[in-house]
Amino acid sequence: MLLSRWQQIKERLPEGVHLLAVSKGHSVAAIRQLAELGQRDFGESRLQEALPKISILNSQFQIRWHFIGRLQANKVRSVVKSFAVIHSVDSISLVKRISRIAGEERRCPEIMLQVKMRDDPNKGGFCPEDLCKLWPEIDHLPNLKIVGLMTMAPFELSLEERKHLFQECSDLAIKLSLPERSMGMSSDWEQALQAGSTWLRLGSIVFGDQKKTPSLHTDINKDD
Repeated sequence: MLLSRWQQIKERLPEGVHLLAVSKGHSVAAIRQLAELGQRDFGESRLQEALPKISILNSQFQIRWHFIGRLQANKVRSVVKSFAVIHSVDSISLVKRISRIAGEERRCPEIMLQVKMRDDPNKGGFCPEDLCKLWPEIDHLPNLKIVGLMTMAPFELSLEERKHLFQECSDLAIKLSLPERSMGMSSDWEQALQAGSTWLRLGSIVFGDQKKTPSLHTDINKDD
């Protein structure tokens, strides 16, 4: 089933659109199975859970690990040392901290700036107006590579409303000359794809869910 789900999704992705397999909550064995199929990008959001997986699997595969959870200041050094891409950079203070620590660790992580396109107390992120004002300062920070924007749609939005939100984020990325857009999860990946997403963060639709595995034409409201 894992092979079938993964192949069906990969076959539907146009050139330039990447599948980020969200492996949080899933076993080393499941990640290894996908890696053996050729999947190289995996997303984790809990450092304590991710580090043992990274330690085991990095000796077997050339995996690119993406950090997609809310990043606490005291976890920045560990994340910078272990992850190639960070999708959840949601404040100017966090960007500056990553820049400083990356320099100390001789690393240069790829960064997605998280933007909040709608008011949502459950999610962090730059508001678009503030990001545009701060952009000249952010763009010149050393030791990191700002590659794109990341956003999540509030659960209560309809699929059509999510599509509009994703389109606004895509337009903002274009305005800032950023090539990547990390948008779309198992519940709204098709709308994100239509709006120009280049990274789809898919968990349950790839790995399966103990209660229910969503179809590729999903209408569920699940946050991966």
